[in-house]
Amino acid sequence: MLISRLVSSCAARRLARRALSSSGSAAGAYETILFERRGAVGLITLNRPKVNALSSTLVAEVARCAASADADPDVGALVITGNDKFFAAGADIAEMSTKSYMEIYRAAMFSELEGLGKVRKPIVAAVNGYALGGGCELAMACDFIIAGDTAVFGQPEIKLGTIPGLGGTQRFTRALGKARAMELVLTGDTLSAEEAVARGLASRMVPAASLLDEALASASKMAALSRPIVALAKASVNAAFEGSLAEGLRFERHLFYSTFGTRDQKVGMKAFIEKSAPCWTHE
Repeated sequence: MLISRLVSSCAARRLARRALSSSGSAAGAYETILFERRGAVGLITLNRPKVNALSSTLVAEVARCAASADADPDVGALVITGNDKFFAAGADIAEMSTKSYMEIYRAAMFSELEGLGKVRKPIVAAVNGYALGGGCELAMACDFIIAGDTAVFGQPEIKLGTIPGLGGTQRFTRALGKARAMELVLTGDTLSAEEAVARGLASRMVPAASLLDEALASASKMAALSRPIVALAKASVNAAFEGSLAEGLRFERHLFYSTFGTRDQKVGMKAFIEKSAPCWTHE
């Protein structure tokens, strides 16, 4: 079977060993998030009860944790999630309401979120409940979203006398198209999980009760593959999202050529020919 060719027995043994040591070594290192290992998957849980409002500290900690996991050879993918009712209800309005332009500008408020774009490993957003404002922007900054059937997305900043500032107008428009994004940004209305999937904002919708299991299973599939090849594939898809078709085709072709300089390309193709499971070296 093709799946058995892709997922090696040696990788499965490594995952089993790592699962025994996934007790969350960084659990005490953060104020506003929780981090734990689930096998080769790093799980980041937003932890600002009750609505997971995005403070400057939370955004910085998510970026720092993701960067740390990206550098960890035992982590192959990441999942970011919230709680059952709130992925994140938006930015912390109390924190920012009285700040001046220069205070926001000098602090480069929330700019750390751009660091997620530098993470080479896959990042899955597992969204239950409300993902509004900065919460929606954080979810969209991940590589893809799996939505629980209770998920609600929106950019309601217009109702607060401001506009999205963490990528909302840009990623919403790319995902939904200009007309629907314009309507939602200018009215502050929300988007259901069903519509988010239908319009391509989320990859799929699952029952809320099984959301985390589904997200971890998807992340585990990616984590079980060759790390450098997954990183190259991610970079190539992002090139399609960010540039022209001609540029993307050239970029993809050169990345394809580059895979033949890796050991894992030889491992994978040899295993396919021999009808055996590849044992990835991540080199």
